[in-house]
Amino acid sequence: MTRLQANFVLLLAGAMWGMGFVAQSTAMDAIGPFFFIGLRFLLATLVILPFALRESGRAKATLSRSSWLAFAWIGALLFASSATQQVGLMTTTVTNAGFLTGLYVVMVPLFAVLLFRTWPHPVVWPAAITAVVGIWLMSGGTLTALVVGDWLNVAAAAFCALQLIFIGRAAAPTGRPVTLAVTQFAVCGVLGLGAAFVLEPVDWNAVRLALPEILYAGIFSGGAAFTLQVIGQRYTTAPQAAIFLSSEAVFAGLFGALLLGERLPASGLLGCLLIFGAIIAVEVLPAVLRQRSAANP
Repeated sequence: MTRLQANFVLLLAGAMWGMGFVAQSTAMDAIGPFFFIGLRFLLATLVILPFALRESGRAKATLSRSSWLAFAWIGALLFASSATQQVGLMTTTVTNAGFLTGLYVVMVPLFAVLLFRTWPHPVVWPAAITAVVGIWLMSGGTLTALVVGDWLNVAAAAFCALQLIFIGRAAAPTGRPVTLAVTQFAVCGVLGLGAAFVLEPVDWNAVRLALPEILYAGIFSGGAAFTLQVIGQRYTTAPQAAIFLSSEAVFAGLFGALLLGERLPASGLLGCLLIFGAIIAVEVLPAVLRQRSAANP
């Protein structure tokens, strides 16, 4: 897979997440956040497991214990990100949640430098800031007074950034992206159900009421989108992947207009343009700068 194809895969994942944000929010009308997370990711495990078994059957070498531990750690980060975002949605607005979770775009290159001294291409920094400004404009250009749910969404952004970084470090060396995806789903699902049985009144009748949201979040924005994310990250860096995945905000606005009749104000349209500008910048500028450097040694 070329880097261009990988970036298209990441855009597709962003589109699926954008459509799934409404499902995550409306599901809370019928079901607890941890129960929803557990069911969502166990369903994702079942959907993607056949592809992981096929991948394992074709693999030339078995995975080491350290690889399995890395996969499980990524699953724990996925649970932390999903749980803080899902619980946060109960006490904050979708507008605030959309912007604050999008802060992972800036956190990824920052954490990569702090944790591993991995410096991204210089174009990533202005592109990341541009993408965050675009997300902010799409969220309305304002934030209401910060409440507990807002800070939980900031924590979700941090866990999401760490997940992106560790996927980038594990997906390419092992060559088993689908196995990584299934492992993180299984870990996240088990942790979600465990937390639900401890912290929530588990009502199985609520599953029927939230079934459409569970099916979409499990099969598409869960199983398919997160698997595409892992596959795409084999061929690009975590900071660049974060910028492409920030297209989630653009697709959320698009699907809101198409399915719910919502309309973006002029500031929201400007935000869309800024996000797409950031995506084009990280795709085109590094290659242009390399060509100029080669032409003028």
